[in-house]
Amino acid sequence: MPPRKDLPWGGRFSEASSDLLLEYTQSISFDQRLAQYDIKGSIAHARMLQKIGLLTRAEFHAIQKNLHDIANEIKTGKFHWDPTLEDVHMNIEVELTRRTPAGAKLHTGRSRNDQIATSIKLWLLDDVRMIQKHIRLLQKSLLAWSEREGFTLIPGYTHLQRAQPILLAHHLLAYVEMLERDYDRFADAAKRAKKCPLGSGALAGSTLPLDRELTAKALGFTDKHGRALLTCNSLDAVSDRDHIVEYLSAAALCGVHLSRLAEDLIIWSTSEFSLIRINDAFTTGSSLMPHKKNPDVAELARGKTGRLIGNLVNILVTLKALPLSYNRDLQEDKPPLFDTSDTLHATLKTLAAMINNTKTLQEKCVTAASDPLLLATDVADQLVTLGIPFRQAHHIVGEAVAYCEKKMISLFHLSEEEAQKIHPKLPIALASVNQPLLEQLAKRKMIGAPNPALIKKQIHYWRKKLGKV
Repeated sequence: MPPRKDLPWGGRFSEASSDLLLEYTQSISFDQRLAQYDIKGSIAHARMLQKIGLLTRAEFHAIQKNLHDIANEIKTGKFHWDPTLEDVHMNIEVELTRRTPAGAKLHTGRSRNDQIATSIKLWLLDDVRMIQKHIRLLQKSLLAWSEREGFTLIPGYTHLQRAQPILLAHHLLAYVEMLERDYDRFADAAKRAKKCPLGSGALAGSTLPLDRELTAKALGFTDKHGRALLTCNSLDAVSDRDHIVEYLSAAALCGVHLSRLAEDLIIWSTSEFSLIRINDAFTTGSSLMPHKKNPDVAELARGKTGRLIGNLVNILVTLKALPLSYNRDLQEDKPPLFDTSDTLHATLKTLAAMINNTKTLQEKCVTAASDPLLLATDVADQLVTLGIPFRQAHHIVGEAVAYCEKKMISLFHLSEEEAQKIHPKLPIALASVNQPLLEQLAKRKMIGAPNPALIKKQIHYWRKKLGKV
């Protein structure tokens, strides 16, 4: 291992580092994925140093060329990462300095504190764009299913008990709505992350005449008018991890939505419900029971949500008692961040593919939705239109349901005489509701209801918004 004096920060140390210290404090095992962002930030910083006269043109070009070479070697897996150099920043800087003497000037006016803050923000802004792309793909898969088979009648559930009839598309579009909120939350998190920390130094800026606006513009930290967006307090800039918290929070809530979707798909695919069939390509079998077909993709999507929630709690606990400004605890922000990214990307992509390969068992759906009890509320509503207060109407229909269960007959098989004994207006209400289910759904005319005409409008709206699959 190199003596401490050979490390960029080792001037005041006389003894070699403990092997345990090097192993315990290294972050190169996980932060090397920031390499391209670190290099991008370094080139922008070097360009600024040239502009203010701290690098010559030749030195800048030497730094730029060698950083591009290092970036290519990293992409192709040819770069050697040295764990004794701790992190991605030192590995790149030491290798750059080995290749050109000008590399020793690159860290002028810069600390690893504002360097890592910048690299993480650049990574996060890119990752948000990719997550939003995958959210759109999942929304499109749900929309395509809605267009393909969405006008199939299914039961809507409360307490996992059949409640009222709806259309499959109405259920699927509920998740499209949830995912749209997730999309917006990620955009909102990115908006606040888009402020450049470079130039903040370790915590107190620099006595050098750094041009922060130049580096911010070079790195894309700009508003819609091209004006530089800068952090305004150097202490906050190097210790702020709110953007990570917001990202992880958006991801955790998105994961909860995905888990609820997965749970519905799991339930619907059981033999007891049999509303859908997931393609064999996205299911697995049992090592013991030959007949089993398990919805493992959906179960794992449900299970991985725990990691997303745990990663959010992880960073919150890390931050909750840190004094300003930078503390080494902040090195621990990246494992939960990267794990959440990997987990969410994979879950969004895999669920979208699985949904594209899922079919509705339409006869089973219609049979389940045709349970007469699912129209009990409609009967009560009809009694209201006949002048009966809702609470009384609710009681009347409840009494009728109990009578039918005792007699083991359908609600709509009550004789007129039996219905009149419960209430004189009950036969009229039953007759007005006893019609094809789609016609009954069409009576729900308010915005947001499962009216077939409204569902068509919603599908058209989302198709226009999301574009082609």
